[in-house]
Amino acid sequence: MLQSKLFPGSLKENPKDEKSVSAKYLIRAGFVDKVMAGVYTILPLGWRVLDKIEDIIREEMNAIDGQQVFMPALSPQENWRKTADRLNKIDVLFEARGANDESRRRNDATYVLNCTHEDVVTPLAKKMRFSYKDFPFALYQIQTKFRNEARPKSGILRGREFRMKDLYSFHRSEAGLKKFYEKSKVAYTNVFNRLGIGEETFITLASGGDFTKDFSHEFQTECEAGEDLVFKVKSTGVCYNREVTPSQAPEFKSEEEIKKMELIEGKGIIGVKDLVDFLKIEIERTTKTLVYKNEKGEFLLAAVRGDYEINEEKLCKVVRAERVELARAEEVKKLVGAEIGYIGIVNVPEKVKVIMDDSLKGRINFEAGANKTNYHVVNVNFGQDLESPKEFFDIKIAKDGDLFPATGEKYEVFKGAEVGNIFPLNTKFSEAFDYRFTDKDGSKKIVYMGSYGIGSTRAMGVIVEKLHDERGIIWPEAIAPFKVHLISIGKNEEASKLYEKLQAEKIEILFDDRDISPGIKFAEADLIGCPYRAVISAKTLEKGKLEVKKRNEKEVEFLTEEELLKRIK
Repeated sequence: MLQSKLFPGSLKENPKDEKSVSAKYLIRAGFVDKVMAGVYTILPLGWRVLDKIEDIIREEMNAIDGQQVFMPALSPQENWRKTADRLNKIDVLFEARGANDESRRRNDATYVLNCTHEDVVTPLAKKMRFSYKDFPFALYQIQTKFRNEARPKSGILRGREFRMKDLYSFHRSEAGLKKFYEKSKVAYTNVFNRLGIGEETFITLASGGDFTKDFSHEFQTECEAGEDLVFKVKSTGVCYNREVTPSQAPEFKSEEEIKKMELIEGKGIIGVKDLVDFLKIEIERTTKTLVYKNEKGEFLLAAVRGDYEINEEKLCKVVRAERVELARAEEVKKLVGAEIGYIGIVNVPEKVKVIMDDSLKGRINFEAGANKTNYHVVNVNFGQDLESPKEFFDIKIAKDGDLFPATGEKYEVFKGAEVGNIFPLNTKFSEAFDYRFTDKDGSKKIVYMGSYGIGSTRAMGVIVEKLHDERGIIWPEAIAPFKVHLISIGKNEEASKLYEKLQAEKIEILFDDRDISPGIKFAEADLIGCPYRAVISAKTLEKGKLEVKKRNEKEVEFLTEEELLKRIK
């Protein structure tokens, strides 16, 4: 490719409205263009990279017997109503309809603009595969998805429109699903190794949502621009997403003597920070207590140390509830006799179940709501002012500094960017669409399913976040837009001959044939980030060699054309 013909060319400065490194470099180097918040055009350089990323993904999905399809972006609303009314529950769902009166006169229907395709692929599979002999099988696509992200940021790391590979597997049994599920982990590991980020991408346990009681698995790349917090157990290498991390709070120690409980008026003092300032105590002495209601309408109190938040998913598992929600203000007042903000674990009505987090254990002279509006109690102690519970639980959201309960070791915590995920869907969608197969004995049995996603545009952004320096991008050879960036300094005729020679050898080459200063050419070569830079100038021609430099190395070599060709190939 001649750089003089390349569309659109690079910018002189980084875009001012972008914060992430990947967004700045990809826009400035001419890989993508921002259309609006969360929506980007993939430009020729970007498409060359993205196409190679998706080829690698495709090869690995084919290797586990995935068959590629291409499903529609639009789907009927009734499909989404069948699946536990996801139409009204998924908070990122877009709808599509005619944009004006004339269009709506032609067709006034409203469609779902798909953010995922379980609601399309399950009816498709049901039409085509219904005998035990047809299983297992897997279908995948690489397609544009649409999600109504509240705050799209960081360029293509999180957009409202993005490219994604989603694969769906279908099985006769849960055992068959689990077998394929493990194969998919290997395939995903292969993908990220080939993309150059495998060493810093970790299989991370995450929530199974309402699909399964088991964990799902995310592939998290350690990355400062990431939006997830990953907790790693050093001794085992096991990683957890923050939302499911089993957590033991570091002990809060105090050498003081036990004091007498005291009632303190604090009108309008309800936030933890305000409470700490008002009482002049450490935040670890405060107690955060919330009232929840389960799906049966039963109330419970959940309490954590003031420097933690309650993890509702953990709470559900402890109390064996399908879901919990915060009680309304009037319900709280009726239950404990106090306004929200003054609820506590002291003087709780006997009928109310109290779940205490292990962060409360071992404290002395701590604070709690008094269950009396405008009042708190201080110098509260177990055994003196309230009975110590038979069992403390882990119902908190983990934070840096917490311990792994099984060993007591401190977690290694890092920011992660999710580049892939796999879910055991089990029978959620097959039951919604009544998808069953006929077994050997003629009986009808439910189909088990799995879902497996990789964001290809997101992966592209994460690779740039990981592989760059102060001058620009450093692409891995497997996905670089070109293998060689050839720069001519006043010697275009000689450079053209090498360009044609390398092209004849099927080597991807970008030839900077422009009449501009060498400094600009070098700067743009570093910004674009091809693996090899080869320079032809009067100086190099005198030596009968080329000046060759790898993008990720500092040293320059002088090689003959034959030596360069051998090195590249």
